[in-house]
Amino acid sequence: QVHLVESGGGLVQAGGSLGLSCAASGIVFRINAMGWYRQAPGKQRESVALITSGGGTNYADSVKGRFTISRDNAKSTVYLQMNSLKPEDTAVYYCHVGGRLDIRGLGTQVTVSS
Repeated sequence: QVHLVESGGGLVQAGGSLGLSCAASGIVFRINAMGWYRQAPGKQRESVALITSGGGTNYADSVKGRFTISRDNAKSTVYLQMNSLKPEDTAVYYCHVGGRLDIRGLGTQVTVSS
C-alpha cells in the first residue's frame, strides 16, 4: 500500500519561503515520477510541479521561478521549496505519484498572509 506523508506547511508572510517534504513508502520510489498539486477553497485543483524519475522538472506557469521541486531517492522523499510566496499560493498542498493524482498524501496547509 502506497503511503505519502507531507510535512512543512504553515503560515508565512508574503515574500517569505517555506519548504515542503513528502516521504513515500510502499512504492519503488526511484522509478516513479512525483508531483505536487494544490487545492484552494473555491478553486480548481492545480498541478504545481512534477519531477521525473530522471530528475526532469515541470512547473505551473504560476510558480515558475519561485518554486523548486527536488527528490532524494535514498530517502524516498520529494521536496518543494517555495520562495517569494504570494497570498494566492494559499492552499492545501498534496504530493502525489506522477500521473496518479488519486495516489496522494493527506496534504499540508500553506497560508500566505498579505
